[in-house]
Amino acid sequence: MLEHLELDRRLRLALDALAFSEPTEVQQRVIPHALEGRDLLVSAETGSGKTLAYLLPMVQRLLTGQPAAADGPGALVLVPTRELARQVLKQCRALLTRTPLQACAITGGADFRYQQSLFRKNPEIVVATPGRLLEHCERNSVDLGALRELVLDEADRMLDMGFREDVMKIAAACAPGRQVVMVSATLQQRDLGAVSRALLQSPQTIAVGSSREPHSSITHQVVLADSQEHKDKLLLALLSREDLGRSLVFGNKRSTAIRLAGLLKYHKLRCACLHGEMSTEERRQVVTRFREGKISVLCASDVAARGLDIPDIDLVINYDLPHSGDDYLHRSGRTGRAGAGGTALSLVGAGDWNLMISIQRYLKLDFQRRALPGLKARFNGPKKLKASGKAAGSKKKKTAQAAAAKSKSRQRNQKNRGKPAARAKGPTVQNDGFAPLMKKKPEA
Repeated sequence: MLEHLELDRRLRLALDALAFSEPTEVQQRVIPHALEGRDLLVSAETGSGKTLAYLLPMVQRLLTGQPAAADGPGALVLVPTRELARQVLKQCRALLTRTPLQACAITGGADFRYQQSLFRKNPEIVVATPGRLLEHCERNSVDLGALRELVLDEADRMLDMGFREDVMKIAAACAPGRQVVMVSATLQQRDLGAVSRALLQSPQTIAVGSSREPHSSITHQVVLADSQEHKDKLLLALLSREDLGRSLVFGNKRSTAIRLAGLLKYHKLRCACLHGEMSTEERRQVVTRFREGKISVLCASDVAARGLDIPDIDLVINYDLPHSGDDYLHRSGRTGRAGAGGTALSLVGAGDWNLMISIQRYLKLDFQRRALPGLKARFNGPKKLKASGKAAGSKKKKTAQAAAAKSKSRQRNQKNRGKPAARAKGPTVQNDGFAPLMKKKPEA
């Protein structure tokens, strides 16, 4: 496909240096339309090459278009996390090696004045997180009036993280008539439709595969567990294999990731922790050490669930099940990238059973059951199941004693408690006319 496109010679030389020859399906479908300048709404599975699908036409259009009369970047890529920003910047700079174009990353946690100095160098491409870029816009550190290309990578994730207002303010500061490309592995976020209607003009939707379709090269497994202590033993057994390469362990909370990293280090495993409360430099160092193989296990919160592109991750372990099928899709997508195989394994306790079934039904997959020798759980699934596969709750029959207790607790039975009983007026039931006359009390 690329040989039929009229790409700049300098860009072709960079592609040759990257040994890029056969484009993926999403690249084949996105690149021609992006080169035409059309607004696009793109979804494809993780690890399918979406980043290069929008970067290549972006660089080509900047190389062949008329230089902007005003200062300021010509292209902007907005991403939700610092890790994804660094990854996109790395791929972008690889495409720019033979060109005069420059790119920089603007993310939170870095020195503000240093970033202002980067803007004074007038980079053509800026990769940024919304919050920090908006701060620069408000302080007049950057002018987006000359912007021609706007990309929202992991758009649904940015909205989930509360960046909608920031994204809309940044888009309002951009030049009118710019090309807008919205990209994600999933496009089901409820606010995404409103944002796309506000920012995109007659967009073309490109969906490669089902947004809920798990990666075809990943094996999905579950191991049942009885308790947290049992999960810890299972985790150690899984990660102690000598033939295992890089592994990624996810916890739902930052405290869980920190605890697990400490546990694995205690058992002499080369491990580190990654979470959102770490500084930018700390996170960069951890990711670099993981990529270079200096550590073999990374315990992380969901900050690593999207955009973390590290080759040869053999195993992704969900110590805690994610809260949704989409989150599971992104976590498991850290392995099995670029056609390689991988395994996504989840530790499931009795309290996780219904969530596991919900994820299975949402993604239309069946988890393979797996048990480790000597560590098989006593829990083997609920005793009673609904038709959906979820646990059936047991309804308790009301006893006469419980009904009486409930009757006593009713408000209408409680409101007159402690008050003297009212005297009956008129004849009582016993006064049937045959009783003797009552004597009148003498007057004092």
